[in-house]
Amino acid sequence: MTYKETLFFVGKCLTITHEEENRKIVEQKIIDKTVDWDSVVKLSTGHYVFPALYCNLKRAGFLHHLPNDLVGYMEYITNLNRERNQQIIEQAKEINELLLTNNITPIFLKGTGNLLEGLYEDISERMVGDIDFIISPKEYEKTISILHQNNYSPVVELKYDFPSFKHYPRIQHPNKIAGVEIHKQMVIKDYSNEFNYNYIKNKIQQIGNVNVLSYSDQLCLSIIAKQINDDGLFFNDIALRNAYDVFLLSKKTIAKNSFNKFKKLKSPLNTFLALCYVSFGNINSLDFHTNKHTQYCINLFLKILNDNNYRQKHYAKQKKSRYFKSRFKIFYQSIYDNKIRFWLFKRLTDKEFKKQLKNLD
Repeated sequence: MTYKETLFFVGKCLTITHEEENRKIVEQKIIDKTVDWDSVVKLSTGHYVFPALYCNLKRAGFLHHLPNDLVGYMEYITNLNRERNQQIIEQAKEINELLLTNNITPIFLKGTGNLLEGLYEDISERMVGDIDFIISPKEYEKTISILHQNNYSPVVELKYDFPSFKHYPRIQHPNKIAGVEIHKQMVIKDYSNEFNYNYIKNKIQQIGNVNVLSYSDQLCLSIIAKQINDDGLFFNDIALRNAYDVFLLSKKTIAKNSFNKFKKLKSPLNTFLALCYVSFGNINSLDFHTNKHTQYCINLFLKILNDNNYRQKHYAKQKKSRYFKSRFKIFYQSIYDNKIRFWLFKRLTDKEFKKQLKNLD
C-alpha cells in the first residue's frame, strides 16, 4: 500500500461505525487480504488514532479477519489508553471541583473536554496528552495560584519562560497522570479576536457540573488546534486524530456552518474540513464550502500524498520557512514588547544556549 492508500484506508476505518458504504469497502479490502497491516499500524500510531482504529474494527466485527498477534497488540494498547483516560477524567473532575469551590468555572477543551462530554462510544478511542481548560481572563492569575497551592508545579523548571500568549506553561502534579494547561486563549494572537473566551462563553454545554464547548465550537477548535496553532495551514496536511473528532462532531452539528461567522478563520477551517471530506471518503456530514482555494488545496494535498519525494521536500521546505519566520517574528515583537525583549536578552546571554549554538556549527 502506498502512503495515500494507507491514509485513506485508515480514514475509512475510522468512519465504519457510522458509514455503511465505508464499512463495505473496508470489509472487502480486509477479506481480499490487500491490507498492509504494518503500514496501517505505523500510520495510525503516528496520527494517534491506533486505539480508535481498533475500536471501530471491533464494533464492525472485523477482528477475526486480522492476524491474531495484531489483534492482541491492538487490544493491549487500547486497554492501556482506556486506563489512562479514566485517570485523566478523574483528575479533570478533581480540578473542576477545586476551581468551582473557589468560584472559578473552567471550560474543558480538546480531548479532555470530549471525554468528559462523552463524544466517544469508548473512552479509549482518544489519545490525550494534557488536560486543557480555559477560564475567564480575570480569573487567570487566581487559577494559577490555586493549582500551585495544590501541589501543581512546572513540568520543566526554566530560569525564564517565553511569554506565552495562549496558556500558562505546562504544570503537573506528582501523583497525577496528566499535565495541565491553563488557557487564557485558544488560538494564536493573529486570530484571537475571532475565537476567544467571550465568543464561546455563552454557548457552553453543562454536563452535570462540568462545562465544555458547544458542538460547533468544539469542531472549530479541533481544526484550529492543527490548522492554525500547529501550522497545518502551511503544510496542507491532515492530522487524523483531529479529523476523527471533526467527523464525530459533524454528526452533532452542521460542520460547514460552524465557522460561517468568522472572517480570517473561515478559509483555513473550511480547507481542513475539505481535506477531512476527501480523506474519509466523501462523507456528507463533512461537506464543505466549495471554491477555487479549497480545490487548489485538495489538489495540492493529493499531490503531496501521491509523491513521496515531493512530500518530503515540501515538508522540509515548510518546516524551514516556519522556523525562520517564527524567529524573525520574535525579534520583531521584542521591539515593542518588554516581556519578549526580556526573554530574548536572557536567551541570548544564556551560557547553555550559546553552547547549543556552538554544537550546531
